[in-house]
Amino acid sequence: MMDWTDSPCRVLHRCLTRNALLYTEMVTADAILHGDRIRLLGYEAFEHPLALQLGGSDPAKLAEAAKIAADFGYDEVNLNVGCPSDRVQSGRFGACLMREPHVVAACVAAMRAAVPIPVTVKCRIGVDDQDPEQSLRALIDACTQAGVDVFVVHARKAWLEGLSPKENRDVPPLDYELVYRVKRERPGLTILVNGGIETLDQAEGHLSHVDGVMLGRAAYQNPVLLADVDARFFGGSPRDLDAAVEQYCDYVERRLKSGARLHSLIKPMLGLYNGRPGARLFRRHLSENAPRDGAGIAVLREALSFVRQREAA
Repeated sequence: MMDWTDSPCRVLHRCLTRNALLYTEMVTADAILHGDRIRLLGYEAFEHPLALQLGGSDPAKLAEAAKIAADFGYDEVNLNVGCPSDRVQSGRFGACLMREPHVVAACVAAMRAAVPIPVTVKCRIGVDDQDPEQSLRALIDACTQAGVDVFVVHARKAWLEGLSPKENRDVPPLDYELVYRVKRERPGLTILVNGGIETLDQAEGHLSHVDGVMLGRAAYQNPVLLADVDARFFGGSPRDLDAAVEQYCDYVERRLKSGARLHSLIKPMLGLYNGRPGARLFRRHLSENAPRDGAGIAVLREALSFVRQREAA
């Protein structure tokens, strides 16, 4: 998610789950080709398994960007055909490409020819006045012919005219049943569902119909739910929250020594204790003190004490 799933966010999520596949923010092919690649593509080795999400509509540029991603060590490259933001539309990538499945197919074909790692697609079920029964199948079939066999489907239309990007995350109705039908019709494909999934119970219900579930805002706004992912879906053990937080604190301390600012490192933690005693004080302390010049690990430790003292009481 753009401006959300940066490296600190992914490190926190990896502290909570060893097995879930993590995705980067969407990065445009042009940015990778012409921008600061270390800043755009750099990550902690601890983040694996990790997929880079790309935006673009030029097959040659996307192929080169995918090759660079593979050289950086990413485990997967995912082409975003679902983002509805204005800047994405103006660049002819994201959800507007639902109207041009042949272009998407040419893009993924070029990417697959350039890299040895999996190339996957994230899409909507359609845009604007498209019939989702046709638009979703047309996109999937075109990409399948180009060799893609993994699709992440946000089970909503994107309304590029009349709704803001924020409204596009909530207003268009969800149609999980369409995604289920497409999976039944194409059992050889790996299809994951996304959109409106807030709990692991809901995720487990979807797994009766599709191959996987992508969590977006739920994982960011309530990251503690990830602590049960390994035990529930991967045969592992539940992750102890205190141990995960201590691991993340070690990362924060190391990054601070290398010049990072505390404010950028604690953003993904703000929802960690939602609904628990001391959560409001935890968030307020971080929000008020982390942006200050010179704020260090002590600020985070103090914020954590508000939660731990109340849990111990």
